[in-house]
Amino acid sequence: MTIRRIVPDFQVESEKQLETSRDFYGLLGFEEVMNMGWVTTMASPANPTAQISFFTEERTAPVVPDLSVEVEDVDAVYAQVLASGAEVVRELRDEEWGVRRFFVRDPNGRVVNVLSHRP
Repeated sequence: MTIRRIVPDFQVESEKQLETSRDFYGLLGFEEVMNMGWVTTMASPANPTAQISFFTEERTAPVVPDLSVEVEDVDAVYAQVLASGAEVVRELRDEEWGVRRFFVRDPNGRVVNVLSHRP
């Protein structure tokens, strides 16, 4: 299994906090690479897999994840997670913005968004 990137996900209370977070992390060298209104992702221009995301809500799942892990084959990882008996918080599905993903709860209670980009 290949892991392509890991992104910490932080829930904020308002769109204003999305802007404030974007501005602050811009001071550290991050640039905005995605903004869907309810989620903003910042990345390092020199290392685009170094990212951080901020959510006001999660529009397609019951909770905002704590962490996102991009993998090469999300279907294979999903099958392994199901076989392990881990708690799936949100079933595997395709999203309109080009990813296929599911949410799983880790042994510490954290929700992990596991995804692959669709070709």
